[in-house]
Amino acid sequence: MMRAWPLLLSLCLALPTAGAQRAPDTVFLEELTWDELRDLIKAGKTTVIIGTAGQEQKGPHMVMGEHKYVLTHTTEKIARALGNAIVAPIITYVPEGSWENPRGHMAMAGTITLPEDRFKELLTHAAKSLKAGGFRQVILIGDSGGNQNGMRDVAAALNQEWAGSGARAHFIGDYYTKSVADIHTYLKGLGFSEQDIGSHAGMVDTSELMAVNPALVRMDKRAPGVAGSGVNGDPTKATPKLGLALLKIKVDNALAQIRTSLEGAR
Repeated sequence: MMRAWPLLLSLCLALPTAGAQRAPDTVFLEELTWDELRDLIKAGKTTVIIGTAGQEQKGPHMVMGEHKYVLTHTTEKIARALGNAIVAPIITYVPEGSWENPRGHMAMAGTITLPEDRFKELLTHAAKSLKAGGFRQVILIGDSGGNQNGMRDVAAALNQEWAGSGARAHFIGDYYTKSVADIHTYLKGLGFSEQDIGSHAGMVDTSELMAVNPALVRMDKRAPGVAGSGVNGDPTKATPKLGLALLKIKVDNALAQIRTSLEGAR
């Protein structure tokens, strides 16, 4: 028994102490403690990405949190490629229309809307909070069309207010607007029609979610869009392989614009 003590002592000494533990390999703010984040900012991670998603109907075959799951995937890719970025919690509540005489997405159960002015206030307060914590570059990225104008307006207002402070906001519209056009061009080049591609919960959205988390797609409920289904396009032609290619277009477009914008801020 006495002979075992030296071995036990050496094993205990070899274990890392709590003070020696390193921050986890994550870019998500939610997965860090406050002091881990503080140290990462001090070490140069002074860029933060605020992503806006949406809680909206996605037809009978996809979960309503599709934008959030896709954006979690793409913002991680973007942050890791930048090397000095952290991803803030995804903002899910966005403008979706009115709850009074609801139409479109709002006519279907589960869609949650935020008035445009409240959405912009939320973005503004989030950005200012993150700046107060030490971030210098605030990146705004949205995975839904209805989010774009609000993010653009907020970035412009923040930059006016922050002039001379060394901090800057960057609205990255290419992630959505340019990517929509590029994705349509890419898919048409593969022989798909506009009717196949669609504009909501169709081939594109379904392919992206299948690539990110296929368990969230009800494969047996996929069907070409018809009036009242919440689907525009043909999700039966979606594949995970296509999804990965489409997600890469989004990430690459965002990275190109971010790098240009950051260079201009120096």
